[in-house]
Amino acid sequence: MSDSRPEPVVKRSADIEYEAVGAADGMSKGVLVSEADGAPNFAIRRFVLDSGASVPKHTNEVEHEQYVLSGRYVVGIGDEEYEVEAGDSLLIPAGVVHWYRNESDEEGAFLCAVPNGDDAIELADDADA
Repeated sequence: MSDSRPEPVVKRSADIEYEAVGAADGMSKGVLVSEADGAPNFAIRRFVLDSGASVPKHTNEVEHEQYVLSGRYVVGIGDEEYEVEAGDSLLIPAGVVHWYRNESDEEGAFLCAVPNGDDAIELADDADA
């Protein structure tokens, strides 16, 4: 009888590579744990929003659960704007228009958990938001 449980994984912070996020100005992403590490259901990523960063309105096919690690920035979700700070948690449902703006003098950072699998990202026109 084979055991189909994944193997434990420990990744050190120094082993996480960060890359710029395409359409976003001043945002970078590091994948902490994902399907590539053997995680069967979810991926956890860490995003950094530089001071002055902005991420355009967009939608994702999958839900996002986020936890703010540091800083203070604005998240638009649907028709609402929320100022978030360290310790805050967010749920951004699949298909809902959202965006980010960091007007502070400090970088912001958050963890984002998503289900494994494909996730199409579409930029949203102002008329669609």
